[in-house]
Amino acid sequence: MTQVLFALSDPARLDIVRQLDSGPLEMAQCCLSDPTMPKSTKSHLMKVLREAGVIRNVAKGRGRLLSLRRDDLDARFPGLLASILKVAPEA
Repeated sequence: MTQVLFALSDPARLDIVRQLDSGPLEMAQCCLSDPTMPKSTKSHLMKVLREAGVIRNVAKGRGRLLSLRRDDLDARFPGLLASILKVAPEA
């Protein structure tokens, strides 16, 4: 639980999770709120989410397909993800 909450505590990572809530996206399609953020930082954000078990990262051609591991998270922590995503994003 600690890893999942840590992964979702960062606004940039939470923004990625919000984007994936509507369905899988290619990694290149996930946009960050700060477009000047280096590619290495974006990769690190994805790594933290993946290692916490929040997202799935699958090879697709030369890119990566990201998806939310909603079923796994709901099985382990019922209602957690829904509660976090329901909260309005900070401005």
